[in-house]
Amino acid sequence: MPRIHFLDVTNRDGVQTARVNLSKFGKTMVNFYLGKLGVTQSEAGFPFLFHEVPYLKANLALAKAGAFGDLRLSGWTRAVPGDVEASLPLGLEHLNLSISTSDQMIVNKFRGRLDRAAVIEQMAAATRAARVAGVLTIGVNAEDGSRTDTGYLAEFATAAREAGADRVRYCDTVGGDTPWRIRERFASLATTVGIPVETHCHNDLGMAVANSVAGALGDLDAGHDAWVNTCVNGIGERAGNADLLSCILAFRHGFDLAGRADLGDLDLSWARRFGLWAAYAFGQPLPLGQPGVGANAFAHESGIHADGALKDRHNYELYDDETLGPFPDDWSARRGRVVLTGEYGGKAGFRHVLDGLGVEVAAADEELVFRLVQLTNAANGRPLTDDELRLLATWPHELALLYPGQLS
Repeated sequence: MPRIHFLDVTNRDGVQTARVNLSKFGKTMVNFYLGKLGVTQSEAGFPFLFHEVPYLKANLALAKAGAFGDLRLSGWTRAVPGDVEASLPLGLEHLNLSISTSDQMIVNKFRGRLDRAAVIEQMAAATRAARVAGVLTIGVNAEDGSRTDTGYLAEFATAAREAGADRVRYCDTVGGDTPWRIRERFASLATTVGIPVETHCHNDLGMAVANSVAGALGDLDAGHDAWVNTCVNGIGERAGNADLLSCILAFRHGFDLAGRADLGDLDLSWARRFGLWAAYAFGQPLPLGQPGVGANAFAHESGIHADGALKDRHNYELYDDETLGPFPDDWSARRGRVVLTGEYGGKAGFRHVLDGLGVEVAAADEELVFRLVQLTNAANGRPLTDDELRLLATWPHELALLYPGQLS
């Protein structure tokens, strides 16, 4: 039976969002929560950049130690053989290679440097380089795929498959596609090429989730697995990307997938903690009506609705809020008298907080964890959450790789 996979791009497209920032430890927490939710893959951009290398080394060590469950870590690069070669020493087993395919981009972005034939030639060379090097899975991205004509898109995707690609990513780069069109194009392309077509939808017209779901259904129509790109809370460049939780909820409650597809072992009991942590970490408050995790997602006031919800909440609620897990009740958010631990904290406060959270630290690791707490608080510029403190205390040696030269 085909499966619907979620490939989250928060740590690539999400962190490229203008006017927001996320520390390398914050990106590590994204992977932690994605692993808890049961997401298939997490993507990092330009993995060979000097400031990404320590983050990736730490996260690959954490993945090997089991900190992220079954989550796969992948890298995103340009479809250029040199980018592939620069990424290989890190040990990433999954890569996505991207190049523009529309005439708009070829003419007005490449400006004579590449034509249609050269785009395919360069993509195929990069894909073969990754395959020869032993990369386990390769996705090839057709940037601006939604504005690429059908014939050339099929030629590009076929060449990608023949060079060794496992999937082709159809990028609705400017967010101008529509659900009925994208489903039809996905079904036709997946049937023609014989490999899954992956959704990457932006929200410029407010349809990123609808387009992502429709594209995935097109894959299922063709009998293939579906791969859906998402970001936590719908964050992303310009108007954002497809929201992870909204896409999951749409597949779980909007369609009868029985006998058609498997959603995998997703655990939504971490959804609220992830969504609210991300709002805090990115400094991007959630809209009141954010699906599932917004403050008003399960709130009722008007008379008819309140009366109906009091009689039976399913009169006005599609799914139960309990399935999304508890609201965070973090130590650092306590009011009144409280002792915290952080950048300038001492051992007494550090031990007090960890004891209060029931977190045990081996005596041999206490100094390392203490210094990691100080460094991470300094890097984040905000109080650490309970989940962050627990991760630091549980995997200190792997997380020390985030700070080369600062803990020796």
